[in-house]
Amino acid sequence: MLRTMTTAVNTMNQLQHRLDLIGNNLSNTATHGYKANDAKFQELLYQQINNDKADQAPRRSEAGIRMGSGSRVGSLQMNWKVGAVQITDRQLDFALTAPKQHFNLIQPIDGGEEIIYSRKGNFYVSPTANGQNMLVNEDGLPVANSAGRPVIMPGDATNYRVQPNGILEVTHPGGVDRIELGVTVLEKPDSMVQLSATNFGLPENLAALGIAANDLLTEMIGAGRSEIEMQNQALETSNVHYEKEMTDLIATQRAYQFNARSVTLADQMLGLINGIR
Repeated sequence: MLRTMTTAVNTMNQLQHRLDLIGNNLSNTATHGYKANDAKFQELLYQQINNDKADQAPRRSEAGIRMGSGSRVGSLQMNWKVGAVQITDRQLDFALTAPKQHFNLIQPIDGGEEIIYSRKGNFYVSPTANGQNMLVNEDGLPVANSAGRPVIMPGDATNYRVQPNGILEVTHPGGVDRIELGVTVLEKPDSMVQLSATNFGLPENLAALGIAANDLLTEMIGAGRSEIEMQNQALETSNVHYEKEMTDLIATQRAYQFNARSVTLADQMLGLINGIR
C-alpha cells in the first residue's frame, strides 16, 4: 500500500508541473510573440517481479509482473509555429512572419551587454540626451541594428515604415534614413535559454556543451536579409490554442484526481488492515 501511495504521489507532483505549464500558456494567450509550451511524460523505473520457479501451474497471463513507480515530465517542448498576424495600424509595430526569425535586443549585464532575441515587435521611441530617439521595446531594452548597436533615429522623425527585408525607413524633415534592423534565425531554438515569456538568450555553458554560438543561430546580414519576412503595422499573436489548453487542463486534472483517489483507497485499505484483530 505504501508503494501505491509513493507511485501516486510521484505522478501527482509531475502532473502539478503540467498544470502550471498550462496555466502559464493560458495567461499568455494575449501576449504577442509568445510560444506555447507542452510537457512530455515518460515512465520512471519499474521493478520486474518474476513468478516462483517452483510454480509450474499453466497460466495464460505473462510470467511475472512489472511494478512501476510513476511517471515524470521528460521534456518541455515549445511550439515554434508562427502565430496569426494582427493588423494594428501602428507605425512601430512589426511582425516577423517567417519561423524562427527573431528581433535582436540589447540587454545590459555585469560589465557590458549582450544580444537577446524576441519575436515581440511592438516598439517605442525613447529620447536620448543629444535630442535623438532610440528604438526600444516595451521593457526599455534597445533594439539592435544589423551591426549589433542601438537603433538611433532623428528626434524630429515624422513617419516610420519597415520593408519586408527588415529595413526601417525613418522620414524626417531632412529626408529619409534607412536602418537595417537586426534579425537572427534561431537554428536550434530548443537549445536556447528562455529569459522571459518572449525573450531568449544563449546558454552560459556553451563551451561545456561543446557547441558554438554559430551552431545555434544565424545572423541575417548581407545577402541573407532577402530571406527576412517582416510585415509593417502588424504584430504576431500568441500561438496558444485556447481550446487545446482547456482540453489538456481537464485531462490533466482528471489524471490528478485519479492518482489522489488511489492514495485515498490505499489509506482506507491500510486502515482496514490495522483494524484486524
